[in-house]
Amino acid sequence: MTTVHYQGSLLDDPSPGGATPEPLAGALRRTHLRHGAWVDVLPGWLSGSDDVFVHLVGSVPWRAERRQMYERMIDVPRLLSWYGEGDPLPHRALEQARDALSGHYRPELGEPFRTAGLCYYRDGRDSVAWHGDTIGRSRTQDTMVAILSLGAARKLLLRPRSGGESIGFALGHGDLLVMGGACQRTWEHAIPKTTQPVGPRISVQFRPRGVR
Repeated sequence: MTTVHYQGSLLDDPSPGGATPEPLAGALRRTHLRHGAWVDVLPGWLSGSDDVFVHLVGSVPWRAERRQMYERMIDVPRLLSWYGEGDPLPHRALEQARDALSGHYRPELGEPFRTAGLCYYRDGRDSVAWHGDTIGRSRTQDTMVAILSLGAARKLLLRPRSGGESIGFALGHGDLLVMGGACQRTWEHAIPKTTQPVGPRISVQFRPRGVR
């Protein structure tokens, strides 16, 4: 059993019907980046996100991983869970979020979002290194990765692969960030470690088929 030490947001007012995503049309803010990439951001997209966070901490089958780094095995500094195509998601709000994203972006993306990868950052020591989601066809094709952030705010950084300064987005409390165009091929993103006191966070990454 996982113990949650998390201070919810005073701004996160649950709707009477439970956690629900807000309408996307007309609310997203798009930032065009270099090399054919773009990022859409919508703060507070999922109302009632604190309740969803607590549910996911206790119900998702989180697993720790170890990976080869040069000549030694190291612990991956976060917990992980993966929901493939056709798998039921662990909360109705995530199903609604995926369907809303598919409905909004399908004219541009040309297909629905089908999978969900979950990462649990327990504190500031947990992180993810610079990378792009280039396993599968996203290595050669434009695509989208939508990130729903639950729990404490953490900064997501992006930087061009060709070199240059990074830009950052502080994500938390039901915020949505969508990386599109050539973003996975021409940019990298990361969640850096921090020595500042910070609570736990869950990142939900929705992807189309064949993208990871």
